[in-house]
Amino acid sequence: MSGHSKWATIKRHKAAVDAKRGKKFSVIAKEISMAARDGGSNPEFNMRLRTLLSKAKAANMPSDNIERAIKKGTGELPGQSYEQLTYEGYGPGGVGIIVEVTTDNKNRSAADVRSAFTKYGGKLAVSGALSFNFHRLGQFLISAEKTNEEKLMDIVIDAGAEDIKNMDDHFEVICPMASYDEVSSALEKAGIESDESEIAYIPSNLINVSESDIAKRVMKLVDILDELEDVQHVYSNYDIDEKLLS
Repeated sequence: MSGHSKWATIKRHKAAVDAKRGKKFSVIAKEISMAARDGGSNPEFNMRLRTLLSKAKAANMPSDNIERAIKKGTGELPGQSYEQLTYEGYGPGGVGIIVEVTTDNKNRSAADVRSAFTKYGGKLAVSGALSFNFHRLGQFLISAEKTNEEKLMDIVIDAGAEDIKNMDDHFEVICPMASYDEVSSALEKAGIESDESEIAYIPSNLINVSESDIAKRVMKLVDILDELEDVQHVYSNYDIDEKLLS
């Protein structure tokens, strides 16, 4: 989805943060485990882990949860063996949807994702059917209350950012995947906390959804997918006016 729509979606979800906190912790814990598995438990030498620890802290994730996630990743504690999967599909109005999953049971994940698409007016597509419409890039969304464009540009451009978009109430910083950790570190050193940051699927073209009924169905499908146990992230190329989102 566009930065504009994603920002509006974040605000729309604020009222339900507490209800979804358990899911958010689960998502971050899996990411921490995989980062520790791939790069070790010392955040000083594992930039990805350090970024995720900052994300966990911002989400008020309990330190015991963080420690367990790290130890599961390094094998110090028993835990599930996770694998990452990506599903592509079409939602109402023909919008493209990409679903990232981290799971210890791919059959369960596939059934859950397929069921959500079918039940809420979408359909799964074959791998590669939609991904060419998206670019894999680092994305940081930062409230305009935390910084100004000139200061932000000075911080992130030298760190490898490609683009900064001023969206009035927030900024969207885009960078190549290879520069994600460096940009994240630069923001951390400057004391600027992102409201949302990830290596995302950024759409190259957006599909405008102007009909209220279709907009509601699209958002319902995205919400249901986002709530599934194994789903880490949901991306789409819809462009929905904030009035319809609210």
